[in-house]
Amino acid sequence: MATPTIKRLYYSIGEVSSMLELEPHVLRYWETEFEQLAPKKNRAGRRTYTEEDIALLQKIVHLLKVDKYTIEGARQVLGDEQPLTPTLRGELMEVRVFLANLLKSL
Repeated sequence: MATPTIKRLYYSIGEVSSMLELEPHVLRYWETEFEQLAPKKNRAGRRTYTEEDIALLQKIVHLLKVDKYTIEGARQVLGDEQPLTPTLRGELMEVRVFLANLLKSL
């Protein structure tokens, strides 16, 4: 999977399908299967994908092609994920510091 070389706000469906080595119709189909995937459309009605959309698509590709999940299984995995809230981020940072200190003491 190629990643974008130049950071932009939006990418077309053709650019994203090229990056992920998928056909555009696959991306359109996945929109119907994964509620988290909802790229915005411009005034002309063309899909515009953000970096976040591309990251989600990369995760879907990994779940389906590498981890061999079914679409239903991948949907459940994505549905089980919790957003990273500031509180959770702080707790994770505390755990990271604790583990780093523990590693130094060994």
